[in-house]
Amino acid sequence: MALNISAWSIRNPLPSIVFSIILLVLGWVSFTKLAVTRLPSADIPVISVAVSQFGAAPSELESQVTKTIEDGVSGVEGVRHISSSITDGLSVTTIQFALETNTDRALNDVKDAVTRVRANLPQNVTEPLIQRVDVIGLPIVTYAAISPGKTPEQLSYFVDDVVKRALQGVRGVAQVERIGGVEREILVSLDPDKLQAVGLTAVNVSQILRGTNVDVAGGRAEIGKNDQAIRTLAGAKTLNELAGTMIPLFGGGEIRLDDLGTVTDTIADRRTFARFNGEPVVALGIKRSKGASDVVVAAAVQKRIDALKGAYPDVDLKLIDTSVEFTKGNYLAAISTLFEGAILAVIIVLLFLRDIRATIIAAVSLPLSIFPAFWVMDLLGFSLNLVSFLAITLSTGILVDDAIVEIENIVRHMRMGKTPYRAALEAADEIGLAVIAISLTIIAIFAPASFMSGIAGQFFKQFGITVSVQVFFSLLAARFVTPMLAAYFLKHHDHDDPPPGRILRSYHSLVAWSVKHHYVTVLIGFAVFAASIWSITLLPQGFLPAQDTARSLLAMELPPGSQLAYTEKVTEEIVARLRKRPEVRSVFVDGGRVPPGIQEVRRAALIINYTPKADRKITQRELELSISKELDNVPDIRFWFLDENGLRAISLVVTGTDSNIVNNVASELATQMKRIPIIANVISETALDRPELRIRPRAELAARLGVSTESLSQTIRVATIGDVGPALAKFDAGDRQVPIRVQLEDNARSDLQMLEQLRVPLGLRGERGGVPLSVVADIQLDQGPTSINRYDRERQATVAADLVGNAALGDATRLIYDLPVMKSLPKGVKVSPSGDAESLAELSDGFATAITAGLMMVYAVLVLLFGTFLQPITILFSLPLSIGGAIGALLLTGKQLTTPVWIGILMLMGIVTKNAIMLVEFAVEAIRDGKAREEAMIDAGMKRARPIVMTTIAMAAGMMPSALAFGAGGEFRSPMALAVIGGLIFSTVLSLVFVPAMFMVMDDIGGLIWRFGKRLVVSHADHELTPSEPNADESKRQGGPPSVISPAAE
Repeated sequence: MALNISAWSIRNPLPSIVFSIILLVLGWVSFTKLAVTRLPSADIPVISVAVSQFGAAPSELESQVTKTIEDGVSGVEGVRHISSSITDGLSVTTIQFALETNTDRALNDVKDAVTRVRANLPQNVTEPLIQRVDVIGLPIVTYAAISPGKTPEQLSYFVDDVVKRALQGVRGVAQVERIGGVEREILVSLDPDKLQAVGLTAVNVSQILRGTNVDVAGGRAEIGKNDQAIRTLAGAKTLNELAGTMIPLFGGGEIRLDDLGTVTDTIADRRTFARFNGEPVVALGIKRSKGASDVVVAAAVQKRIDALKGAYPDVDLKLIDTSVEFTKGNYLAAISTLFEGAILAVIIVLLFLRDIRATIIAAVSLPLSIFPAFWVMDLLGFSLNLVSFLAITLSTGILVDDAIVEIENIVRHMRMGKTPYRAALEAADEIGLAVIAISLTIIAIFAPASFMSGIAGQFFKQFGITVSVQVFFSLLAARFVTPMLAAYFLKHHDHDDPPPGRILRSYHSLVAWSVKHHYVTVLIGFAVFAASIWSITLLPQGFLPAQDTARSLLAMELPPGSQLAYTEKVTEEIVARLRKRPEVRSVFVDGGRVPPGIQEVRRAALIINYTPKADRKITQRELELSISKELDNVPDIRFWFLDENGLRAISLVVTGTDSNIVNNVASELATQMKRIPIIANVISETALDRPELRIRPRAELAARLGVSTESLSQTIRVATIGDVGPALAKFDAGDRQVPIRVQLEDNARSDLQMLEQLRVPLGLRGERGGVPLSVVADIQLDQGPTSINRYDRERQATVAADLVGNAALGDATRLIYDLPVMKSLPKGVKVSPSGDAESLAELSDGFATAITAGLMMVYAVLVLLFGTFLQPITILFSLPLSIGGAIGALLLTGKQLTTPVWIGILMLMGIVTKNAIMLVEFAVEAIRDGKAREEAMIDAGMKRARPIVMTTIAMAAGMMPSALAFGAGGEFRSPMALAVIGGLIFSTVLSLVFVPAMFMVMDDIGGLIWRFGKRLVVSHADHELTPSEPNADESKRQGGPPSVISPAAE
């Protein structure tokens, strides 16, 4: 099979040179444009529907709002999971779609579905807010605004008005949120006794203010033949003016507002707070949009912040937390690993070839393969992340590989006494098939893996396509550029082949024995194969390796009913404890909420920044374990560590229709999980009950008096927390509208007897007077859920836990599923893994399919290239031999079987066929030339051993810097590189011995099949020759009739 591309390139060098320069320039330009992120952007289409009803309890919202929304959206095409979180006054339903769904279409479908059910929702809820969740994880950078000359309210307004507006315009910023800080409001505190004396309620005062203290349009007049706009201006301009507003009484007359209570310009009730190293701050969290580069966005934000500092010198904007340092460190570490790997690979080539010119020619193939890959990555919208960098750094060895094979063969031909030009022409033609076969098998194994579904599929996609593209360009370089450079730049050396050394002589006797006793050798090979497959079970399984990012996210919650002041006090104590540790650099507290977006005053998230990995004696995992033990002594708190996406290491979702049964199962599961030694800090996140005041109207009396439930609840709501946000009166402060909140004095709100005496209006607005609340309703103390969580339209309780030390997720999941409670679940209750555990299950299923499809494609490619069905089986036989080496390397270094390792095993499948292809291809050619098959196979082993060992060592050297896990992100690169190096070396040693034996076995089987098969074959190509052809073809038939030729060569 003569592929004379190389010969054409040698004779016409100019096109190859021009083409190479164009690709290098394109690649360099693309490299400078590529986004730098931490992991591949798993672009999961997520749509959220938020509905708020001021003051509504979670139980009412669930039955009146959430279930209606869930039923409406469940029929939308492509929905994967529906989860809802219901807290005081807010129901958020999150719809997760299948990965391949178009996000814009999903958004429109959800909008249509919600529009259809809008009429079934209560009238006083806000309009459902339906939006795409474009935000990726947590803020990438957090800044604190510090200004001694401003009050907290002024500073908060400055952040909202100036800083947020400036940063929203930065490209790649998806969201800027203020953390902590306060809101300005005008508070009207009413005296309940005075209200009762004049026969008014808080609702009346709030409504009158809203109706009078306002500037409105009043129509249009035509005066003096001119159009005149009419405006009615009744809004108070100063606080004194507002305090003097006259409130009309139902019995006639009026009273000043400040005679009913006090009017103050103050701040709203705080529901969140932010502290940095124990000091209160107003902070800003900046989140990037999908597909944007962490590093570029952070740099652009910093530039805008510097400009703001110049414009407003009285406000200091300080960077207090960033996750970009790790991404940046990973990027720099990957670049240095790439260079180190490439230099090592080139040094190995130099040691083997001992020819500077030949080494430089081999090294030229590296940039010619890597840079065009950047161009394709840019076209496909990939980013430079842990996974794509892994592909580039690990394939340095493979890329040099094709060039080594070509160069080594050309050097061998030159040693036969040929000129470099003649040697390049003949050697490139001779080895063309082997080089193409090696590259195509690597591409064939990765192609199916690139189309795996699920989150794990996103990792494989970027890796597979990047490697495939690099290998393809490496093939082009090896066929076009390497022979052309060799023909013109290699020096002619007059020396013979050196005699075989001691190692080669001992290999000769070993391969001669294996060829002679090929059945015994193959049986030993099968035993090694079985042992390799069994060895996989020895490795613990995980999804992603634990990384040391020098940054932890700690979430905590206090008992239901706790107030914000108590949350602040407890977090201060914890921060004081943490700051005593030498490894802790800073602690930022985001109070009043925890990821992923749960807002409650009894919760808080702590972002702990540690000293860099290199400056610490203990790892981040050990630090977290030590912090956990210390926090166990703090009373009345629950705490847990979260990863970068706001998820816990182990997360199991218990779902069912009956909330009591679900909570019982979750509690029992949590109790039993605590007995598993490799799991720590098990928390059953069931909905905790909080104290409530329940008001039950006396139906008959209320109906007789004309008191509606609506007016009853409105009276209590406005008296205790003020009116609904949009219904509040507004005070015009010039540059903004400040809400005016009307409610009872603080001491009245904490007095149950005072609440019982609240007047409920009779009639529409209370014009018929009012009656005390205790007359028309019973008031009792009770308890109800703080929040309600639902998953796939059922009640949900989450049981979550952390892993101890280096424990593996797969082992923990297996032990959990063996617990007695899991064996006897009540009817209608399901326990399903979520987060990493769900992705791990997806990975196992998807990987099996991908690798099977990959092997089928490799086999198909080899059959087409070799023109025989049997010998490709010999080549595929070398694949399982490598797994044992990979597992062995991981066992020796104590690594887990995680996603990068699976990618590594996939990579091995592509690489290790190389050795077998080179042996088989040489043997088949030799048999065609009339050599005996034993002699041909031994000769193939002797001639090909050198390039095989050389490429293996070059590849291993190229991956060595990754395996040593230097720099940021090393924990992700290391297991994969170790698996590939272990598998490569093991496979190379075994291939050189077992493949020749397997070749003989397959040849024997081929002979048998041919003996029986030839009776079925009626016609042969030789019978169909035209009269002009016999002589031309006679030379090809020198070996006798087809039956005499070895089946291997047929």
